[in-house]
Amino acid sequence: MKYQKALHSAADMCSRQERCVSEIRKKLIKWELTEEEVETAIAYLIKEKFIDEDRFASFYVRDKFRFNGWGRIKIRWQLRQKEVNNASLEEALESLNEESYLEKLAELLYNKKRQIRNKDVWQTKAALVRFGQSRGFEPDLVYNQVDRLLNADNS
Repeated sequence: MKYQKALHSAADMCSRQERCVSEIRKKLIKWELTEEEVETAIAYLIKEKFIDEDRFASFYVRDKFRFNGWGRIKIRWQLRQKEVNNASLEEALESLNEESYLEKLAELLYNKKRQIRNKDVWQTKAALVRFGQSRGFEPDLVYNQVDRLLNADNS
């Protein structure tokens, strides 16, 4: 693929959906651009605001939290896999509203508890803790919410 065509395609991709630098770099390499062409294209896309890692991280965090029900740990791990810089990553994670974060965790655990058929409180607690942590929520928050949920049932 010629440089101009690849650059146009990359700009088009970035116009339709937020992308990070590593995603675009992989595409440009796949399109058989030289290393120099890849770096030139990325610099151009950043300069012209087609790629903005802060904006990407912000959208990614908000979407994965709202629609996938992921916690900070899982989101952080996924953004690191996408090679998003730490400053953008941490700033985006800090933008999550703490109250909404705890409400989402409580909602996910409540819905999961309704699916558990086991009546043994310890097995139920273990299943809920595993579930909450698999979604990427911090262990201390998961334990607190699970205890709150199970204590509400015993009252």
